[in-house]
Amino acid sequence: MDGIVRLASLELSNIKNVKNGKIIMPNTYKKNMSYNNAEILGVYGQNGSGKTAVIDTLYFLQKIMIGSTLNEEMADYIDVNDNQARIVADFNIFEDNNIYEVTYRIDLQKNNKGVEIIQETLSCAINTGASRSNKTVFMDYNRKEKERIFMPKKRLEEVIEGNQENRTDLIVAKRMAEKSNCSYIFGESSREIFLRNYDNNFKDYSQVIEALFHFALKNLFVIRNTHSGVISANFVLPMAFKIEHNQIGMRGDLTVSLTEPVVLKEEEKDLLQIIVEHINIVLCTIIPEMKIEVRNYGQQLLDSGENGYRVELVSIRGNMPPIPIRMESEGIIKIISILNILIQAFGNPSICLAIDELDAGIFEYMLGELLDIFHKSAKGQLIFTSHNLRALEMLDKDSIMFSTANPNRRYIRMKHVKATNNLRDTYLRGITLGGQDEVIYEATDSLKMARAFRKAGRRI
Repeated sequence: MDGIVRLASLELSNIKNVKNGKIIMPNTYKKNMSYNNAEILGVYGQNGSGKTAVIDTLYFLQKIMIGSTLNEEMADYIDVNDNQARIVADFNIFEDNNIYEVTYRIDLQKNNKGVEIIQETLSCAINTGASRSNKTVFMDYNRKEKERIFMPKKRLEEVIEGNQENRTDLIVAKRMAEKSNCSYIFGESSREIFLRNYDNNFKDYSQVIEALFHFALKNLFVIRNTHSGVISANFVLPMAFKIEHNQIGMRGDLTVSLTEPVVLKEEEKDLLQIIVEHINIVLCTIIPEMKIEVRNYGQQLLDSGENGYRVELVSIRGNMPPIPIRMESEGIIKIISILNILIQAFGNPSICLAIDELDAGIFEYMLGELLDIFHKSAKGQLIFTSHNLRALEMLDKDSIMFSTANPNRRYIRMKHVKATNNLRDTYLRGITLGGQDEVIYEATDSLKMARAFRKAGRRI
């Protein structure tokens, strides 16, 4: 299936300090079943109120949906007072004349090695023209049910197609997924079975699994705090990219040292050159007269004995001499690190880009302009967290959700906001005066803080 996949909503339970919270993308919130416009969702709130949990959840969701082994660190993200967590993601898949409304639910549980999937389900409703089928579960895997492969039985029989070898393959795939500690539905062994060409009713569901897998593999990009952290440390520049070149598609993070020239393989050097060419088209409009260049210092042997190239990224402004990219500000380096994938999200309706602390190091006026242009002219989806309130003046109220002080209802949209209202002023008024469905800021006492500082100062 070559359809377009869009994230509709994401619900997380018992992840970090979020007992329960749900973010809803603008089109879904407005009941607009379409992919013809950009969708931006900014998540705002005070420190420690669950904003980063959204980005981390998307990161783990992506890993699960490409069949990766669950990282042990996931256990640290489950609520310390519980041993189970849940992720529920809703997607809309647009393919020819059909729209598939899909829900993917994952139940996670801590174990002595980290965390494991104890249950995962896929549900689907199909919109064809003016008709819509009921949303029903077409795949339900339960790790504790050792005797069952998956439910419902009707769908299982469609996959088996009366062939005993197919049943054996499914049993082996289930055991391999459990041994590898990865998703059963999206694990490599079972995915090969589910993505076969079916002539029965499972054909639609096979296409759904394939579309979700390719979305996670090729079109979902998650930029976590660790990405910005290595930039802040002036250590390396991780360049998130997606390249379609000579009918070959590539994506990932190409890491370039900020401390000294780096030795790259020839294909890595060529890839870096392509990324830089794409970035320069837009960079000079964001930072006037600036471009970056790959400075090639010639061949040098790699540790493996292969020929490599010693290269360095430099920045050039107007007629000024080039300087190493590490000498630029953190904000400029951050923009460069995400610019290629931001360009992709601007022009591709299938791209979903999630960025934690988008505002870190970026001048607030520039941040507002970038978001305004994306909102008006882009095609993809952008989810971000931020502390800078400039976005509240540039985006409409449907594009912003706020974290609350209630862990059982972490994310809300502002109510009583008219089209003529300034959302930033409304938010600040909600902090001081309340009036929303939930408390959006746990009040701090300035007098107590001052006394605490004085008390601590006397002990030094």
